[in-house]
Amino acid sequence: MVGGQLLSALTGFAVLAVVGPGPWGAAVAGGLALGVMALARAPHSPAAATAVVVALQDPPFWSFLGLLALACLLLVAAGLAAAPATGRTYPAYWI
Repeated sequence: MVGGQLLSALTGFAVLAVVGPGPWGAAVAGGLALGVMALARAPHSPAAATAVVVALQDPPFWSFLGLLALACLLLVAAGLAAAPATGRTYPAYWI
């Protein structure tokens, strides 16, 4: 999840740098993010939306990555905390 989010954000910023903000760039960023995650073996298809948001909104790079890292940390922490109560193994694999 964390790797997919980071790769998608970086893909979104790369597309943004080349074509600028807009719906066509967002579509390209979403598709490329899925491909990059597949190549990196870090699949998290909802993370493609991160690339779309970046390509549409043009957020500040470091602020966005900092908030993204915090959100990922909170999500993983919630999963780790809830796993014993559900009897499931979380995460299924780290990398």
